[in-house]
Amino acid sequence: MRQLHLSPIKDQNLLVGLETSDDAAVYKLTEDLALIQTIDFFTPVIDDPYFFGQVAAANALSDIYAMGGRPLLALNIVCFPNCLPLEWLTAILQGGADKVAEAGAIIAGGHSVQDDEPKYGLAVTGLVSPQKVITNAGALPGDVLILTKPLGTGIITTGIKADLVSPETQAAAVTSMTTLNAAAAMAMQAAGVHACTDITGFGLLGHAAEMALASNVSLELEMGKIPFLPEIENLAFLGLIPGGAYKNREYLVNEIIFAERITATEKMILFDPQTSGGLFIALPGEKEGSFFTALNRQEKGTLFTQTVGRVTEKKDYLILVK
Repeated sequence: MRQLHLSPIKDQNLLVGLETSDDAAVYKLTEDLALIQTIDFFTPVIDDPYFFGQVAAANALSDIYAMGGRPLLALNIVCFPNCLPLEWLTAILQGGADKVAEAGAIIAGGHSVQDDEPKYGLAVTGLVSPQKVITNAGALPGDVLILTKPLGTGIITTGIKADLVSPETQAAAVTSMTTLNAAAAMAMQAAGVHACTDITGFGLLGHAAEMALASNVSLELEMGKIPFLPEIENLAFLGLIPGGAYKNREYLVNEIIFAERITATEKMILFDPQTSGGLFIALPGEKEGSFFTALNRQEKGTLFTQTVGRVTEKKDYLILVK
């Protein structure tokens, strides 16, 4: 889904490329070692430059975790205007460096250009065993679907611009966006995972649809089990919806079936583009308990991590929300 029509790249060592709209590329170096590469950067989603740096770094690192890898090395990508204080740029870069260090990786340089609007992100390299690469294409009927972070960051950042979000909700969104997906990645690998993707700009339904399409299955999601950040339903009801949510809805209009009781507000939350969202995991139903046991052993809490649905045989839709 959502690919330009580019000529396919054929290489026996390219384990994951463009074909399934996956989170990163994977290239086999040896029989025991593969390289994961990804890149992501964007304009500020919050005003604080230090926390913006952390959010952008966590977002880029997430692709490595979703593929089952370990972050190793990162390079800064910076666009910055002359009209802003250099102290802001320093804070952005420090935020990114601190988050990369938390992930056990290092920043070894980067590239900057002058631009009218600040942008920041990372090109990240990770490592994984070729036998343990996780993609979005392995979901099987009978798998349970787990989401590890609450939805709503796009709506909240839109509401912040309108000065309609409480400090408590802003703090909750920043905490979610700056939390690494490392603990969830370790837990899913320990439990035994079939497929994974991280939830970012295409929203929950967009990335879930990519998993369903790549795996040749259908997904069923339970609306009442999907975690939201505070105030989200009220903010969405007020119309504080980012433009990307409407684009996501337009693209998927013929692929999703909603139960009649699902409200228009709830639908838009599921289309909401996320920044540094959680992992969306498909694993065998009998492994669900093992996953949560492994996650509970990690440092980060599991407050918002929920089982939100299941995988079924391929039907005449990609996703049913009930």
